[in-house]
Amino acid sequence: MALSSTLAVSAFTEVTGASGLGTARIPAGLSRAVTLASGTGAGKADKAYTARRTLAASATEDLDLDGVLTDAFGATITFARVKGLFIAAAASNTNGVVVGAASSNAWASLLNATGTITLRPGAALALVAGAADATGYAVTASTGDVLKVANSAGGSPVSYDICIVGTSA
Repeated sequence: MALSSTLAVSAFTEVTGASGLGTARIPAGLSRAVTLASGTGAGKADKAYTARRTLAASATEDLDLDGVLTDAFGATITFARVKGLFIAAAASNTNGVVVGAASSNAWASLLNATGTITLRPGAALALVAGAADATGYAVTASTGDVLKVANSAGGSPVSYDICIVGTSA
């Protein structure tokens, strides 16, 4: 099975203000995009996991990146490296979605073993490895392969969308 991926992150701003007889506009932008061919080296990816997930109030889940998740066809995915990670908290959430700090076998390549990031309702996290990067963010089977996702509080469930793109070797 072949996989082609385009991963992108963009931010654009425009500051305006009165200037002489008119209005000055100063646009600025930052964007990064990479297109990955099918495979396992630099500029390539061969595995993808996508899902919409829901966590009960105060619940957590461990996403095992090594041999537990399944792709769109039901085949088990074993990530050796992650080239792109996108997580978006639903705008309708009341609580935040906390990513990172699994209690055991934490996937530490991104946030170290104890780091976390909280996605407020409607917020998103995007990680894109460069096209020339063959390494990406390593997944270490049995010792560094668990991405923890948690509901930040009680009272209500949270939903989030996730997309992980990477390689099997």
